[in-house]
Amino acid sequence: MTRRSTIWLLAKQEFALSLRSRWTQTFTVVFGVFALAVASSGYVLSGGSGLQDFSRTAASLLQLVLFLVPLTALVFGVMALTPDTGAAELLFSQPVSRTVILAGKLLGLLLALLAAQTIGFGLAGATLGIRTGTDGIASFAGVWIGAAALTAVFLAIAAAIAGGGTSIRRARSLAVALVVWFVAVVLFDIAALGVASVLPSGTASRTLMISAIANPVDAIRTGTLLVAEGTTAFGAASLAFLRFTGGSMAAAAWISASAILWTIVPCVVAARRLRRADL
Repeated sequence: MTRRSTIWLLAKQEFALSLRSRWTQTFTVVFGVFALAVASSGYVLSGGSGLQDFSRTAASLLQLVLFLVPLTALVFGVMALTPDTGAAELLFSQPVSRTVILAGKLLGLLLALLAAQTIGFGLAGATLGIRTGTDGIASFAGVWIGAAALTAVFLAIAAAIAGGGTSIRRARSLAVALVVWFVAVVLFDIAALGVASVLPSGTASRTLMISAIANPVDAIRTGTLLVAEGTTAFGAASLAFLRFTGGSMAAAAWISASAILWTIVPCVVAARRLRRADL
């Protein structure tokens, strides 16, 4: 078998196992319910009722995606990629390189989580299309693309955390994953704004600009908002980043580079840790 066919075979196996998992099935249901809830609750604060259109739903759903998708990717990734005693010995004793095994398992996990998210987005999108029409559907699709990018990035980070570990250390790996999620999703923005508030104007702008691309959550948030609503929804960090890059096209290129880098580097770290591990 070729390297590519071996990766695909492992990916199909991991995909099937992930779809049978109650965790994945629960995530699919929860994500779909939350997406429908976001679509139907947009007019509550203004005293109205009914479903939002695609554009309003995309803006509201983005916050759910930024909060939930990194968490699920990290937790599912660590649980699936931490080698189990016995099963790991059998798997890694096969005449297949550990890097190929890692690539196949990562691809299968990615496809499973994307399938779960697509079902959730699809249920909400079908309901919105029937009730409100298709205006703004590109913004809705942009949020789905952002969710897919976040899934790839944080699965790669989960692989770097779990690589070379054993089931005995799974609890420790899960704790590290939760810390990474908290720092990336919650703490990083607070720290960046706090640091910028005590710096001179020019230095503060550069700090906010760097924060908008250094953190994968912020980078993908900026890219998704750029697709969904243009620059009107940008915050201080995103506006500083846009001024630095000089335009939307250059900003999109920087954001894409950040997401790709945050996917490749953790995968390389994971592969090195796995090759050196005594399993």
